[in-house]
Parts: sequence; structure tokens; C-alpha cells
Amino acid sequence: MVTKGSVGKLSFWAVVVSLAGVVLFIALRPDPVWVDLATVTRGELEVSISEEGKTRVKDRYLVSSPVAGYLHRVPLEVGDRVSPGQLLTEVDPMPSSVLDARSRAEAEARVAAAQSALNSTRQKVAAARAEAELAEKELVRLQSLSADRFVSKDRLEQAESAADRANAILRSARFDEEVMIHELKAARTRLEVSAASSSGNGNVERVGVRSPVEGAVLQMVRKSEGVIQAGEPIVEVGDPAALEVVVDVLSFDAVNLAPGVAVRLSGWGGKVLEAVVRRVEPVGFEDVSALGVEEQRVKVVADIVSPTPDWSTLGDGYRVDATFVLWSGGDVLSVPTSAIFDHLEGKAVFRVEDEVAVLTEVTIGRGNGLDTVITEGLEAGMTVIRHPDRQVEDGARVRER
Repeated sequence: MVTKGSVGKLSFWAVVVSLAGVVLFIALRPDPVWVDLATVTRGELEVSISEEGKTRVKDRYLVSSPVAGYLHRVPLEVGDRVSPGQLLTEVDPMPSSVLDARSRAEAEARVAAAQSALNSTRQKVAAARAEAELAEKELVRLQSLSADRFVSKDRLEQAESAADRANAILRSARFDEEVMIHELKAARTRLEVSAASSSGNGNVERVGVRSPVEGAVLQMVRKSEGVIQAGEPIVEVGDPAALEVVVDVLSFDAVNLAPGVAVRLSGWGGKVLEAVVRRVEPVGFEDVSALGVEEQRVKVVADIVSPTPDWSTLGDGYRVDATFVLWSGGDVLSVPTSAIFDHLEGKAVFRVEDEVAVLTEVTIGRGNGLDTVITEGLEAGMTVIRHPDRQVEDGARVRER
């Protein structure tokens, strides 16, 4: 028989056992894992590469000296406008060297020797002339006798040959005389014309150095006057309005670029400019980063397509920040890339529902390193765990830090 007292005792102990079970469950269950959370969002996403570049004039012309000589001072400054055919400077012929006492004595001796040689040659000319005249007279005499047949034909031919030979010797002697005259003139010029004795008032044949194009002076390679050799650069000119942008890109990123890729230019002090890739050079080069790491880089050349007034203050060699846009989406679902991890043969995330981690497989699209497009598996507004560690499992309790 159950009495009221026994029923009350049973109820009391039942409550005590229940409370003890609840306390034991709470005490023994695992603590929630502290995690960082992120929200699945829908909006714009862009995949891009950002590097530092600089501007440069497309067509540069290095004007050099056409001849060796004495360069006049260039009356130009960097930035001065030039037009095609404009005279930039002039080059005088190389001035004569100064003759010292020994060189002057030698020059005077050469003049005297040339004069003596000329006198000797003139005597030879006189002798040859006399021989030629005698041969001509003999030929005329024999020709007159030949008409009356007092001279044989052979004798007449010998006289003609002797006359021809005498005239040839005379012509040769006269040529030698002309040579001696020129040599005497050269010796006198060497003696009379020198940097020490030249008055500088004579007419000098100057060579003009002119601009090949319309543009401005970009660099003064040589400004002061002085002796210059043929082919030595003087000034660099080009059109500052025809600018391009050169960016050194890591070879790992350059393989994703091609002509026509859109580029944004910023960080130069003005509004953001639009540009487009014109050429990706096929040859890389080695560069050392600021951290001392050796990198393989490739030069990428881009043309500015924004209106010229927007970048009229840009000049040659200015620094810009270039952003190459590889892909962009206007209304895409994305999550932080740090929330995605490998699972089986695909990708997955931990979705949070009522403070419980739920393993969710997803299909991903393009990513920019910070955010990744989700094509299947999630919806906007859901919450996912960023940087999940080994403590996070499917069904584990989590709590936001």
C-alpha cells in the first residue's frame, strides 16, 4: 500500500535525480569553440593584379652629332618645345692643333724641301720641253724630205716615234710639276694655319644639328660647348603628349595578361585613369625586391585611353599604380576565401546555424585572394566560419569571438 508520504519521497528523489543529470550533462559536455564569422554577401567582385609602374614617352629621339668637331653651347632647357627642322646647335670643324717649336721647324723644313723638289721638277720640265721641240723639228724636216723620196719610210717612222716619246715625257714632267705644287701648298698650309696663328675671322663651314620631330626636350645629354666626336649624343627629344605606361609584373601574373586587358591607373595625384594593355613583352628579367628576394619580372606596356585633359599634367617618368582587371562580376555571391577548405574531391565551408557548425559542400568560381565566388551551396545572408581549425567539426558548438 502506497501512502502519501512515500509518494512525496519518490517525487522528491525524482526531481533530485533529474537536476543531478542536468548538472552532470552541462558539466561534461564540450565547451563551444571560439571562431571568427563572416556573412555570405551578394555584390560586385573583381579579380585584378596591382603593381607599381611609370610613364614614358612612346617615341624618343636621341639627337647626336653628325660629325666630329667643336660643339657650340646648346641654348635649350628640359621642357622647351621644338619643331621639326629647328636648329638646336652647331658644330664647327675641328680647330687646328698648336705647333710647338719642334713641329714648326719641321714644317718649315718640309716647305723648303717641297720648294726644292718643285724647282727640280721644273728643270726636268724644261729639259723635256727642249727634247720635245727638237724631236718635232726633226720630224718636220724628215717629212719635207720624204715628199721628194730622199728619206726612207723606216727613218720617217722612227722620227715620229721619237717625237711621240718626247711629248709623253714632257706631259709626265708637267704632271710631276703639278704634284710638287700641291705638296708645297700643303706644307705651307700646315705651317701657316694652326690654332695659335688662326685669327678666327675667316668663314667657317659649320654643321647644323636640327630636331627631327615636333615635341619637347626630354634630356640634355650635352649642354656645354667643347670638342665632340661623331655619333656622340647631344639632346633627347620627344612628344610628352604621347605617353605610355610601363609596369614590371611578376612572370607568374604576366601569363594571365594579354593585349586588350583593362587597366586602372591611380596614385599619381589626379583622378583614376583608364588604360588598356598594348604589349606584354616576351622576355623576362631578374629583379630584386625590397626584401632582397630575387624575382622574375616582365614588362607590360599600356596605353592611356582616358581623355587627354584628364592627364595633361602627367609627364615622362611619373609614378603610377596600375591595376590590371582580369575579371569582374556585378551581382555575384561571395564569401571570404579563408572560409573555404578542401573536402573529399571538392570544396566545403562550415555554416553556422543556432551556434552549431554545419559542414556544407559548395561549388566555387573566380576569386581574387580575399573573396571567392560561390555558385552553389550557399545563399546570401548565411553565416560561415573563417579560418576553421581542427577543433571545428560538423555539429560542434561554436561561439563568435
